[in-house]
Amino acid sequence: MSSDATPDPYANPVAFGQRMQILRERRGMTRQVLAGLLGKSSDWVKDLERGRTQAPGVETVYRIASALRVRNLADLTGHPDMHVDLFIGPGHPRLAAVRAAVDSFGPAAEQLAPSGRHIAARLARAWSARHSAPNHREVIGALLPDLIRDAQLAVKHAESPPDWRAAQAVLAEVYSLSQFFLAYQPDSSLLWRVAERSLVAAQQSDDPHAIGVSSWLLTQAHRDSGPSHYDAADAVNLDALAYLNPLLPNATDDVLAIAGALTFEVGYTAARRGETATAWRHWDEAKRMAERLPETYYHPVTSFSQAIMGAHAVTVAVELHAGPESVRQAARADATAIPSRPRRARHRIEQARGYQLDGQPDVAIATLSQAYEAAPETIRYNGYARSIILEEVESKVAARRRRASELAVNVGLLAA
Repeated sequence: MSSDATPDPYANPVAFGQRMQILRERRGMTRQVLAGLLGKSSDWVKDLERGRTQAPGVETVYRIASALRVRNLADLTGHPDMHVDLFIGPGHPRLAAVRAAVDSFGPAAEQLAPSGRHIAARLARAWSARHSAPNHREVIGALLPDLIRDAQLAVKHAESPPDWRAAQAVLAEVYSLSQFFLAYQPDSSLLWRVAERSLVAAQQSDDPHAIGVSSWLLTQAHRDSGPSHYDAADAVNLDALAYLNPLLPNATDDVLAIAGALTFEVGYTAARRGETATAWRHWDEAKRMAERLPETYYHPVTSFSQAIMGAHAVTVAVELHAGPESVRQAARADATAIPSRPRRARHRIEQARGYQLDGQPDVAIATLSQAYEAAPETIRYNGYARSIILEEVESKVAARRRRASELAVNVGLLAA
């Protein structure tokens, strides 16, 4: 390698600006395009790359990394201790308050505990609000701190073993709700604490539904951590199904639904591995379980229902990287049948991934716009959606670039 060759940011520690230039050029991106993505001038980009100005603050570094589609900040900064997955979304303004409630040592013993029935009613209203609100993180983020503290207090003040187990079941579900708020936010250790506490509380409750829900969320946490965690995801998933399956002949709708959701999750993880037959076999099994539920039933945590199986089919096809099959499944799935706004938005994002795989970027952007209309906070925190938008912001097709740029501004990826 000659002495004047471009240094490699993955092999040698070089200045921030040099790293940025290398990564930009590897993307085939001009300074003008990067400047537009950042809401800056091309001269600003040039000065930064040539070391004429100081490296920017953390927020701007994050925006640069997103624009360059760098998955890890360490690749841009050269600091191995800055290991941040850029599929993580921004920190919500209510994150600190939720973290404080989770990390507290528990409420004071002299505080009066609300009744378990009262907390359960508040929890049901919180789930309902989450499904109906476009700004669902804001809504549940406002409710969670008090819910967490009161559920902890109910466990502490339970007066009999049955009351204590019932309080543990409610606490487990409060932690489950917390995971929906914490997912894809920049505090993965907090998410893991909540996931593990949820499963512990559920196990202490001896409640099949609580155990199933906590296992469902812990399975997702493992799988979303990457391929090295797929085996752990399967272990949690299959253990929960082994516990629930003997109960199914006489199960309530909620227990049948969580078992169905867990059955689909086995297929989801198989799809991530590229195991086509296993993925579709578990989807088929989950569909048969959904058909045992009332037609109008909708599980309040997992969304498992007859209405969701079309969306699940799109997810399987997308995870198998089957573009044409993704599009076929997307055409069959009825998004309007999904009553939850955030889950409907998530389905639209999966559809957009399918259209992008199939070489239909204009349809992908239009579908992401539908996701934004359904639930802006869902698309704002979804790494796949942000990745598609940023890719099309660089499109050579002017009309597509304009539509993607407008959506990028709405989502917060570009400055207005």
